[in-house]
Amino acid sequence: MHSSVQWDVIIVGAGPIGLSTAWHYAKENNHHKILVLDQYSLLTQLVGTSGEERHWRLQYSELEIFRLTLEADKLWRELERQADRKLIHRIGSLWFGDADVWTNEGQIRQTMVSMDAMDLPYERLTMQDIERRYGFVGLDPNYEGFIQHDGGVIDVKGTLSTLYSLASEAGATFRFQQPISAIEPDDNGVTVIASDQQYRARKVLIASGPGSKALLAPLNIELALSTFEMACISMLRSQRLEARDPFWFAFQPPVSSDSNLFYGFPPNPWSVNGFDRLGTDFEVDPITEEHGASYCANPQHVERALEFARRHMPFLEPDRQHSASSCLAVLPNDSSRQFYLDNAKGRCHGGENLVISAGGWAFKFTPLMGKICADLLADRQPRWDISALRF
Repeated sequence: MHSSVQWDVIIVGAGPIGLSTAWHYAKENNHHKILVLDQYSLLTQLVGTSGEERHWRLQYSELEIFRLTLEADKLWRELERQADRKLIHRIGSLWFGDADVWTNEGQIRQTMVSMDAMDLPYERLTMQDIERRYGFVGLDPNYEGFIQHDGGVIDVKGTLSTLYSLASEAGATFRFQQPISAIEPDDNGVTVIASDQQYRARKVLIASGPGSKALLAPLNIELALSTFEMACISMLRSQRLEARDPFWFAFQPPVSSDSNLFYGFPPNPWSVNGFDRLGTDFEVDPITEEHGASYCANPQHVERALEFARRHMPFLEPDRQHSASSCLAVLPNDSSRQFYLDNAKGRCHGGENLVISAGGWAFKFTPLMGKICADLLADRQPRWDISALRF
């Protein structure tokens, strides 16, 4: 069945980037017809990282991405004013560990060099400082780190519901439970084939998380992305109940079984459940067509996280009460690349009518990437330098 409506823009994926793009494009092109399609429901956590919060940070090892976080910060503040609610809780971003090990988060030592270059204030800490101030114990005394006080956590549901409301008020149309089977660009636009209907638009944005790779493969657009299913464990906090602890990330050398990287959120500022959330950042056993997502946390990864908490976080009681879940992370295979964001001009027939946003830990860039995608859909040069994102 063909839709009788000719859309100006169709956005495939109602995640943070899709919602942000819908809002920015709609408010700047209020006479255009904008449709957002998603195979799941609003606020789903089946196609990306899960949980009530995401890490907010300004610091990056790479200056090109660092500059973009500073621009994203301005747009988050603008979004908060528009929504009249706090979306980023600036409780601090604490990094510690082996200062020379490189990870998908960057490197502690190079990030401090970059913060100096960008005049971003931070406090350098020894491991003894970190243990005394934040309650960790038993870590390598040669570890070091820093806290950047403007970092913190993003309210996920608050952000998504805000963007959905703003985009709807600006005129965007939403249709959920619409799995997309194919994207067919041509010289005059793009046909989007859903399970029971075909849609037509002048321009299309693909921002559908793990599903993007399969939609692009028939167009011979191969993005070097892998999807990992990572464990997240909520643990009861029995001490430091009144502490204003920061988000933390532990940089450690890899071990034979995994990358040995852990991160943690304290009880978030907008709930009273008294649980920390500890995540494993293990890029192992990527999902394949033969072995899809289980949506269950890997028991070995859960045990690794519990053991980290037992050894180093005495203020938690992981053996008294904990729960585990999993989340999907779509990450570039190239460790020097963070994201893919560009139009597909020259990549396939009709590629100039297709915009792609895929890969990486992108939630912190939500308002910025939405504006960039809106510019690309409108055939405008993006207002920021995105050379580090293009493919």
